[in-house]
Amino acid sequence: MKTIIITILLSMTMAMVAHADSVQVDVAFTKTRKYLDDNKVNVTGGPGGARDDLAAFGQEAIMFYGQAAGNPKHTGSQRGLLAQRAAVLDAQRAMAEYLEGFVIVGVTLVKDSMLQDDVILSTVSALVKGSQVVVQEYSKEADTAIAVVKLGLHGPKGFASTFYEKMGSDPKLKETVKSDKKPFIVPEAEVKHDVAYDGLIIDATEQSFRPALINRIFATKGDILYDPAKISQKVLVEQGCGEYTNSIDKAKAALSTRGVKNPLVIKASGATSAADLQVTDDDAVIIYSANQKGSFMAAAKVAFVLK
Repeated sequence: MKTIIITILLSMTMAMVAHADSVQVDVAFTKTRKYLDDNKVNVTGGPGGARDDLAAFGQEAIMFYGQAAGNPKHTGSQRGLLAQRAAVLDAQRAMAEYLEGFVIVGVTLVKDSMLQDDVILSTVSALVKGSQVVVQEYSKEADTAIAVVKLGLHGPKGFASTFYEKMGSDPKLKETVKSDKKPFIVPEAEVKHDVAYDGLIIDATEQSFRPALINRIFATKGDILYDPAKISQKVLVEQGCGEYTNSIDKAKAALSTRGVKNPLVIKASGATSAADLQVTDDDAVIIYSANQKGSFMAAAKVAFVLK
């Protein structure tokens, strides 16, 4: 498999502290931390290995940081400038590794589909190399530079948008994400229309679940309730397949930006894969019935709450 190779010319040092809520950069880099705090964003990860998928999906941007030590062969301002350039390459390399391991659907990774379609590989490579450098900083005391690079998730040049557009036009890729499960259907006599819901919140805090380009919801016997692969390309490109938060209240607030006023809240009963959730049959009937009346799933008015 063809891989993205970014050569780091200078030696690097990495300092990253992993927290339960987010990935943090070293406290010594005050300028970088101020940028993150002022813009209310978190880094998705860095070269140390820790990752925070919720940061990427929750803030609609993938942000990676890199670090590089000053080279003893360089002196003066040149030393700091070259270290910062190396830190950018380090951040881009970490981002590329992350995107290669990105879950598309179920257990299918982006790199698996890349084996089938070199266009995806070259597109992702171009996106990473064209990622925006949002902050750079050099510490003379530590003789170390740091850089944070940003790549939008959705929008015209976002990573997910590029993938969704490709999925809509490439039969091979469409086959990769296609589900072989039959859709969950409730006989008309069993459909319940007691309450009018216009959105769906799935509480997955008790499950081992992670955001993906396509997150699906299944009933107990495997019938599929929610399959974003069948949602219009326009909706996916502009909004993605759902909102991702760490609380019910935040999920309601996120869905309100999609016009949702009364979402149905359902607790996931299990996870069939890292990116696929399961609900009980009773809850599946409730979701199906609510969607028959509100048609919210076709507009991806769905939110996932992660632990």
